[in-house]
Amino acid sequence: MKETAIQRAAKNAGLDITLQDMVDGVEDEFLVIDSEYRVRLTNSAVRSRLRKRAKSPIGRRCYEVFYDRDRPCGAPLWDCPLRKVLDSGAMATIIHPDHALGSNKYLKITAYPLRDSSGNTTAIVEMRRDVTAERELESQILRRHHQLLALSHISGAVSGLWDLDAILRIALDNVLEIINGDIGGILLLDEETETLRYRMQRGLSAKYADEIRMRMGEGIGGRVAQTGEPMLLEDISQDPRAIYPDLISAEGLKGFISIPLKAKDKVVGVMNLASHVAGRFGTDDISLLSSISDYLGTAIEQARLYARLASAGERYQTLLQHALSTQEEERKRIARELHDETSQALTSLTLNLQAIIQMAEMKGVRDTELMEKLKATHSYAIHAGNEVVKLMKELRPTLLDELGLPAAIHRYAKDTLQAQGIEVSAEFIDTEERLPPEVEVTLFRVAQGVIGNILEHSMAKNASIKLSCSASECLLRIEDDGKGFNVSKITRVDPSGRGAGVFTMKERVKLVGGVCHIESRPGKGTRVVVKVPLGKDMANEEDKGANSR
Repeated sequence: MKETAIQRAAKNAGLDITLQDMVDGVEDEFLVIDSEYRVRLTNSAVRSRLRKRAKSPIGRRCYEVFYDRDRPCGAPLWDCPLRKVLDSGAMATIIHPDHALGSNKYLKITAYPLRDSSGNTTAIVEMRRDVTAERELESQILRRHHQLLALSHISGAVSGLWDLDAILRIALDNVLEIINGDIGGILLLDEETETLRYRMQRGLSAKYADEIRMRMGEGIGGRVAQTGEPMLLEDISQDPRAIYPDLISAEGLKGFISIPLKAKDKVVGVMNLASHVAGRFGTDDISLLSSISDYLGTAIEQARLYARLASAGERYQTLLQHALSTQEEERKRIARELHDETSQALTSLTLNLQAIIQMAEMKGVRDTELMEKLKATHSYAIHAGNEVVKLMKELRPTLLDELGLPAAIHRYAKDTLQAQGIEVSAEFIDTEERLPPEVEVTLFRVAQGVIGNILEHSMAKNASIKLSCSASECLLRIEDDGKGFNVSKITRVDPSGRGAGVFTMKERVKLVGGVCHIESRPGKGTRVVVKVPLGKDMANEEDKGANSR
């Protein structure tokens, strides 16, 4: 072979290096093949692979040496790089499975043209490298990417959903779409009976879904639920572990995969996917579905918790409504008894004491100490009577029943605030018509609570009340110019009772379908706004402002 420039340079440098020495130093397999497919040169890497073979590769055709073929490689196996390079005069690269290296092995061949002095391609240099590891890594990356995309797709589809059936339906439909399947179902575990049954299914008959029941450890799904490990079956109709062979046969199920659905390592259900074709599923499907199952298991558990919370919330609302209704009835009863018995008794006592004092004065009783005690007792009786009247107004103002909400609020505000030097202004718009009793009581109790807070805490000089009603709603606004407070700090009811008024007020309003929010800042006064519907239930509104509740 003609001396190369590298060889000439090595000779000029005083180095005795042959072309064979140089190619033997190349880590990849290196060989030269002429236009007749004959091997002209190989390096040590090639010889090492072929050392078990008796014949030397030199002078033999490459397809005989490497593939035991009697003709050049071509489609549909793969294209021969020699022909590509000879025809195009350009470098060519192919990657193909090479069973000579072992099963599932891949070889990357890069071919370069070798030209004569006239520039014609007469041979090629082939560099061969085992790229199985790179191929497997690429496959794993693509598989993981596919899993993440699938998980992201399902996560996005069920995100924000709290309805369990909606979550299961959307998740199952997406899983079937991802694996290009049409038969599957999700069985949920009843913790009390430890029994699995279908909650959502696609492609299965109603009879199959209704009759399938599995205890932990029974059948395929029961074993998966018990062990927490997935199972892949070539043909479930031939598997002795299946406990419903007749149903499985009737459905024509063969290829089968069962995945546990977990929430924090606790199995909450099982997802089964099936096919009418045996061997339909593989280990890649197990990997993909396992990445989905943990997320889906958590979503199922969250939906169940939300359902229990919603149910508890409904019970709480019912109990609260009952408690407030009972409280209101008890207020009316006590107020009525105070009016009919205690108040009348105190009135009689006051009148009798007044009469006794007058009689004693007319008879000229000179016992000064006795007269002073009679007059003091008379004053106490008057004071007790006034306190009872005040208490009756607190419990159930007669104005609310007789004249309606505006008069009751206005009178209560004047009697409570103006008596303590706080000026009150009130405005009532379109409030001539009586409101539903539950709305009147709610708005009065809210006003009563706000007015009490103004008196006790605000140190205000002025307060304003505005009540306006339309055909659809009533709006109550109460403001003061007092010291205000940081609303954001009231997040719960303290053991001392602090915060109870705010939460009770909001719950009262919510029970009649309304909303209540409080706006206040230290030194900026306080505003309470209550909106109550008079027609359909009004959707909840959020309090406005960072310092609002």
